[in-house]
Amino acid sequence: MSRLHLTFACEGSTLAATLDTAPLTTGLLLVSGGNELRSGAFRGQARLAQTIAKRGFPVFRYDRRGVGDSEGVNLGFSDSEADIRAALEAFQAIAPQLKRVIGLGNCDAASALMLAGGAGCDGLVLSNPWTIEDHAGGSGDSMPPPQAIRARYLEKLGNPREVARLLRGGVDMRKLAGGIMRAARPAPAANDLATRMQEGLARFDGPTRILLASADRTAQAFEGAWPRDDVRLVRCEGASHAFVEPHAREWLEARILEALRA
Repeated sequence: MSRLHLTFACEGSTLAATLDTAPLTTGLLLVSGGNELRSGAFRGQARLAQTIAKRGFPVFRYDRRGVGDSEGVNLGFSDSEADIRAALEAFQAIAPQLKRVIGLGNCDAASALMLAGGAGCDGLVLSNPWTIEDHAGGSGDSMPPPQAIRARYLEKLGNPREVARLLRGGVDMRKLAGGIMRAARPAPAANDLATRMQEGLARFDGPTRILLASADRTAQAFEGAWPRDDVRLVRCEGASHAFVEPHAREWLEARILEALRA
């Protein structure tokens, strides 16, 4: 196993990529979220790639146009289908043994894969997909959605320390009352982004896993905008957005390996 650095073309721009080599015929295409570099926050994606490659599966990471070491204009996650498809083609070219490629994305990288109908991948692992439209120029409301507040209060009620703090009067009652009022509001109707993500994913006929971190506001907002009876949803209790907790990191790696081995 080794780590190679390379470039590939996407609509006239040169993009930077990294391949963790491995011998098996199923590979992992790791799509970065936000404006994050392919190494990930605190090199989290680089470590994940190394872990998966040690199990025999090659892993390809890249910086989309306008991000990190890649040329071009950053068009955002919603217009990154060409970048994903170009990365997939480059992955298949440098690892010709590949017969299947699983696309992995967290946050808006998951949304990008949905919007692109899988972008040519054979299977998808989508974690904490981004559905909050007003984050970029919307209402400017910084409060989490009602479903996220309800989930937070339910978690606190299940914690004996939090219940004891409430009984001792250690809770700001005005703040609590305001939170309860907001939590009581109905979840908003499915927004345009969530609808387009559903339509895009409906075009994909490969195996799909949607992984949700129970303590993550992005995941909670996604659940409020997505059909709750979707059998592809799997939850990790107590996990944050990037699955940094030891049990969450192990859980995420296990789910990825399940998808690669399926």
